[in-house]
Amino acid sequence: MVTRNHIQIFRSLVPMSWAYGLGTGLRNAFYDKEWLQSKRYPLPVICVGNLAVGGTGKTPHTEYIVRLLQEQGLQVATLSRGYGRKTRGFLIANRQHTAQEIGDEPWQLKHNLQKVTVAVDEDRCHGIERLMQEEHPRIDAVILDDAYQHRSVKAGLYILLTDYHRLYTEDMLLPAGRLRESKRGAERAHLVVVTKCPSDMSESDFEGIKSRLNLLPHQQLFFSTIAYDTPTPVFKQAKAWPSETDDSLHLLAVTGIAHPEPMTEYLRQLTPHVELMSFPDHHDFSKHDLDNIARRFERIEGEKRIITTQKDAARLQGMESLLPEIIKTHLYALPIRIRFLNNLQEAFDRNIIDFVRLDARR
Repeated sequence: MVTRNHIQIFRSLVPMSWAYGLGTGLRNAFYDKEWLQSKRYPLPVICVGNLAVGGTGKTPHTEYIVRLLQEQGLQVATLSRGYGRKTRGFLIANRQHTAQEIGDEPWQLKHNLQKVTVAVDEDRCHGIERLMQEEHPRIDAVILDDAYQHRSVKAGLYILLTDYHRLYTEDMLLPAGRLRESKRGAERAHLVVVTKCPSDMSESDFEGIKSRLNLLPHQQLFFSTIAYDTPTPVFKQAKAWPSETDDSLHLLAVTGIAHPEPMTEYLRQLTPHVELMSFPDHHDFSKHDLDNIARRFERIEGEKRIITTQKDAARLQGMESLLPEIIKTHLYALPIRIRFLNNLQEAFDRNIIDFVRLDARR
């Protein structure tokens, strides 16, 4: 519910958004006029990002693209800054690294994908150059996860994601809104994906969003939705997820993501008994948080489980020594993947594959 106080706060932030927009606008103008240089690299570079802060599904879309290119026999690397990690500089992830060392999203990519090089570096140019120096394995393409505003790198293909529930055209600049840069930044995109769509969107819904976004002639529009897989135990102490669920199952959903609503809506299709403990995006769980989760779970009666996202599970695994035993024996991660709507998957795949092959020849 929007109150009068909320409206007053919103209005008071608008001048700050103007100042923020002036700063980001000047920076983009310097790059557009080539007063600041963007580096282009002699291998295919794909940038997956968004204009807004908060989750739009960048990591599952990055994962989708990695799998697609691997099916073509290509060696793929992902590069991000590793948001929330406690380390600095260039680092190639391995399965022994924790989320605290490489960030929760790179951890998720490394554990969900086979034979992918997952690298982190706050300096994207330096990160790409280090990847090009690595001899084993050979890198055929680099996917930049959450690098849309990193203009120092000139990617060959820009994929812009925007949340179905809050399109960038209907948002404002920080701090009054969630945009990191002006809506004009969308003009850099080659492909625009509306994410987290309802799976039963009507044709009028598609056309309405297409009209509201009003893309440029060279830009292509796609729609994706979230699909969930069977929850998996986070720790070996937990039993396998039940093959069938019914109304007797009680779930405590623990999330540290920007928008937990799609997840909780899905869980309520499994059972009506869903409680939510929601923390801020990329939340760094404390011992106090863990004790509160354990106490909340202990109060739930009957057949019960704790369920979280893969990103949150990555952080919790790194805190195993602090976790109460009841959490370790009842904690499950909910894997997600993306699915394209309106019969557009083949067209999206073709754009990615054709770009990589053409750019590699160049």
